[in-house]
Amino acid sequence: MLRLLLSLPPALLFLAALVVIDSFKLVPPRAVVRCVLAGGLAALASWYLNRALLGAGVLGEPAFSRYLSPAVEESLKALYLVYLVRRQRVGFVVDAAICGFAVGAGFAQVENLYYLASVSKGTLLLWVVRGFGTGLLHGGTTSVFAMVSKVLADRHPSLRWLVFLPGAAGAYLVHSLFNHFIVHPLLATSLLLVVLPLLMIAVFDRSRKATREWLSAGFTSDLDFLSTILAGDVAATRAGEYLRSLTSRFPGPVVADMLCLIRINLELSLRGKGVLVAREAGLDLPVGADVRANLEELKYLEKAVGPTGLLAIGPLLKSSRRDLWHLYMLGEAGPRDGRVPLGR
Repeated sequence: MLRLLLSLPPALLFLAALVVIDSFKLVPPRAVVRCVLAGGLAALASWYLNRALLGAGVLGEPAFSRYLSPAVEESLKALYLVYLVRRQRVGFVVDAAICGFAVGAGFAQVENLYYLASVSKGTLLLWVVRGFGTGLLHGGTTSVFAMVSKVLADRHPSLRWLVFLPGAAGAYLVHSLFNHFIVHPLLATSLLLVVLPLLMIAVFDRSRKATREWLSAGFTSDLDFLSTILAGDVAATRAGEYLRSLTSRFPGPVVADMLCLIRINLELSLRGKGVLVAREAGLDLPVGADVRANLEELKYLEKAVGPTGLLAIGPLLKSSRRDLWHLYMLGEAGPRDGRVPLGR
């Protein structure tokens, strides 16, 4: 029983702490669960792949555990996070960190369950290292991969898949060094217990400031623009003149759909920011069925306007990577009706 308590809970408790101290509640519980499950699947896949590679004699021990095994495990853990970043399912570095650690924690749970089943005898030191060392290592390396990849994806979107290489290299290096046992495992575990919380505190503080800056940026102008559209006075604005100029290239009904799309886009943008402000204040602002209806209508209008039309009204849309993320966030926070959340 004691070895179970030492090996499994530490990573999950650290993950729970990350979720709790996130004042904006950027990652909903079901998204955390999905990340943990993805990490567990990655652990199962790595077990089979490691056994196959070891059996094929690619490398012998201890070189295999020092060099090849970390590459296999970090690559498989990274797959789900690549999907999240590419699909704008994370908006800030802090939710990338939480999702990354959740994947690593899920991986560690499955790996440690295997050790518990296969190692009948072991000192308390072994299970302390497995729980507080290896468990936090898997969460930490995957979290670092997610954070670095998110930062690079925001700064250099044109690099596409290349943005994932630096984070993958860093995660592999840390994992490989840990497996080299350059220092005593207990000392390495102690270093993790000191460095990882300090790193997360710094990341959360910086991300909190970035979130506040994003919430305040353009809020007043967006609200004024939406008020103008709702009042029917958009024709007298520069945006109205631009839309009127599009009638020479697009049919009238399509231009009308463009204006509706811009209106709904603004409404959802303001609603999403309002939800985050309420969460920071400790309030759970309900996201009703009207948001789901708006998301459905937005998806319909995007198809009706078409790719060329979307490019034409691009300057008037809230369409940055972070804006696309908050649409996903609203879909996740909305009432569940059996359908998957909308994403773009």
